[in-house]
Amino acid sequence: MAEAWDQALLALRLLAIDPGLGGIRIRARSGPVRDALPLPDAVRLHPAIGDDALHGGLDLTATLAAGRMVQRPGLLARPGPLLLTMAERCRSGLAAQLAQHLDTTPRALILLDEGTEDEAPPKGLTERLAFDVDLTDVPLGEAMSATTGTVASGHATATPDQIARIAGIAAACGIDSARAPLLALRAARAHARLMGRDRVDEEDLTTACTLTLAHRATRLPEVPDPEDDAPRDPPDQDRTEDSPSPDDGLPDLPDDLLLEAMRALIPDDLLARLAAQKARAGRGDGTGALRKGNRRGRPLPSRQGDLQGDARIDIVATLRAAAPWQTIRRHDTGRDGLHIRKADIHIRRFAEQADRLLIFTVDASGSAALARLAEAKGAVELLLAQAYARRDHVALIAFRGTTAEILLPPTRSLVQTKRRLAALPGGGGTPLAAGLDMAMTSALLAQRRGMTPTICLLTDGRANVARDGSAGRAQAATDAETTARLIRAAGLDALVIDTGTRPSDALRHLAGTLRAPYIAMPRADAARLSTAVSAALVD
Repeated sequence: MAEAWDQALLALRLLAIDPGLGGIRIRARSGPVRDALPLPDAVRLHPAIGDDALHGGLDLTATLAAGRMVQRPGLLARPGPLLLTMAERCRSGLAAQLAQHLDTTPRALILLDEGTEDEAPPKGLTERLAFDVDLTDVPLGEAMSATTGTVASGHATATPDQIARIAGIAAACGIDSARAPLLALRAARAHARLMGRDRVDEEDLTTACTLTLAHRATRLPEVPDPEDDAPRDPPDQDRTEDSPSPDDGLPDLPDDLLLEAMRALIPDDLLARLAAQKARAGRGDGTGALRKGNRRGRPLPSRQGDLQGDARIDIVATLRAAAPWQTIRRHDTGRDGLHIRKADIHIRRFAEQADRLLIFTVDASGSAALARLAEAKGAVELLLAQAYARRDHVALIAFRGTTAEILLPPTRSLVQTKRRLAALPGGGGTPLAAGLDMAMTSALLAQRRGMTPTICLLTDGRANVARDGSAGRAQAATDAETTARLIRAAGLDALVIDTGTRPSDALRHLAGTLRAPYIAMPRADAARLSTAVSAALVD
């Protein structure tokens, strides 16, 4: 872990030399390890910061005292790097504003990420940062105090061949962003200046590529086999003394060394991390849906509006909007005092986070019922351990015989869950339509209570009981398809997990009707099931 600490220190020094590198994302919990970092004096931002504090606006107190408009500068107008704490909670609106600011101003942004695996800053913001360092597992003993050193001056140059090699390394790692090799080039130049050189050399290229490209890789680079690439040359007696040797200036050798260094830094679980990131990008930030209102929740910037219903006026914002027009309005009306017009009224707004509900709908039929229910039970208990941090609720529905029943209503109580799951029934037919009907009813009821439900269906897909309780595979499949269309029409999220010994085409088709992810997990255990649900159902 000392390597991660050294990379963080080096990245901070390079940002001091060239703020145009964008910045750095530091993943670490708040504590003595992160406090030991020599962070520069920066403009501190909060993920819930408002537009007025960020960009500035009318200083109401000074305006009323002076009788003229007095503008207050925003935090972005202050000099120095920007420091965003709790960056994993950064909303898309703030991320867009910061990204636009970085695009127009050469300035360093430091993201302090304290989130779990299911939480991350918006990708549009981290894409603009050259560096990404994980200090989660760094012990306190290695977080020794260090100075940032002196900042070198001057300008370091890179050759066209070096620029082409950086682009080739990025392509070999599957990086499709044009910004990444540009940041790597700037990092190489900054490192050369840090070392007192006016030209970029191999050490600068290696350091820059490992710092800026490794965490962006989407595939493991393939290092060419030296034996396969060995040149086929004529015998030595046919070469004159002045003939060029095939070993003179091998252009691919440094690239091979760079690729090996990059491959060593890329984590072994790259594909799993990419899957989780893709789920986060498509489904949100790991919590329930946001509901905007004007009564409670996290404050949002006020907006112009009418006082209707239970709307509450934002007095300060209203006065700020009315202040610039007071002189004109007094002249027009001939009356003193404060003049407030309808266009000045601003309404307070709040964003309330909705709780998320995972409805496990489990096939409890046949000889494998006990194994499937045991897996669902383990997954429910694993997910409940994370419920307090992510505000998740879980429910359990089992379907067998001719009906479905709710074994566990929505809850976050571990004690209640273990009691209710102590004895689970099993055996009988597979009434898939009845299970989906019960899941849809529970999800709609949860929606009316302000929750964000997601249906997790665990079955082998062998439905043989129709909705009316009669036996027949054809009618059972038709009824399940009909319910799936109703679930999709209601806008409910779903996930289909195939627990059969072989992937089922019928279940894959059902997942397509639901517009839900399909995961084939034969012989799934509780840990694999929990991991799959967490990765695919991040909303």
